[in-house]
Amino acid sequence: MSDPVLKVGTLSAARAEKVYGVNEFSVAGQPYRLPMWLINGNHDGPTLVVTAGVHAAEYASIAAALELGRSLEPHDLHGRAIVVPVLDMPAFTARSIYVCPLDGKNPNRVFPGNPNGTASEQIADWVFRNVISQATYYVDLHGGDLIEALVPFTIFFRSGNESVDKVSLELAKVFGIHFLVCSETPGSTFCAASRAGIPSILAESGGQGIWTPEHVADHTRGLNRLMRHLGMISGGKPEPLPFTLLEKFLWLRSEHTAFWYPAVAVNEKVKAGQNLGAVKDYEGRVLQNAISPGDGVVLFIVTSLAINQTDPLLAVGA
Repeated sequence: MSDPVLKVGTLSAARAEKVYGVNEFSVAGQPYRLPMWLINGNHDGPTLVVTAGVHAAEYASIAAALELGRSLEPHDLHGRAIVVPVLDMPAFTARSIYVCPLDGKNPNRVFPGNPNGTASEQIADWVFRNVISQATYYVDLHGGDLIEALVPFTIFFRSGNESVDKVSLELAKVFGIHFLVCSETPGSTFCAASRAGIPSILAESGGQGIWTPEHVADHTRGLNRLMRHLGMISGGKPEPLPFTLLEKFLWLRSEHTAFWYPAVAVNEKVKAGQNLGAVKDYEGRVLQNAISPGDGVVLFIVTSLAINQTDPLLAVGA
């Protein structure tokens, strides 16, 4: 390591030290508080950055990040870890779906951020410059939002940098969730990090405001497997697990503000041209049929009756 002290903002952890603290910085002219753990291992190794709560009602991912931050100790750690369990604190306290209440923007569409932009863009800029940019490897934990059900899956991005993309795919396989999805989401954490030369993945498990032990374990087990693979903790290389690689992530969105009646469930196999549900008006007239754009599996589905124009309805991994 070039610097034995791990620093993020005003926080620092010396070699073999673990620090929990809150970084405070200005966002849209107001103080913004961001809790995190810095764990500086007793031995040399890579820097793993783990974030959660970019979408702050995806509770299984947040619970897993909290568990990692609380449990990971520096004495046997090879390398360093930065754990940010709730990136969008205003959304967490407001139980906000999709967006940051400070500006109504989806934080996972504005990375790497803009120091002169709106609140979400300023938060993304600070986190990207001070946290994510320090990563040798980066994992962003997610799940279905308050109105979304999903089957667990891990996303990686092919940035065009062959060496980075190879490692990102390797991380996705090692994490151990069965479905791997190759996808680009402009402005997302993992795409911005991959473009910056940092191998990155985004893992999804849980949803609908529920954080079962099983869904939390998808994340904690994946992180454990990843750190063992990277030689950061003891236990040896994890056993390979079978996976299905999906090369397309096909989203369907509502064209109306109305009522949503899905006709399929998550993890259900579908065919191109199949009707997956309907958006209806007050009198039950169909305003829009959700037609599958390809053969594949339903990865997530919105479960609320209420639907707004441009809201996602579901997505198919093809």
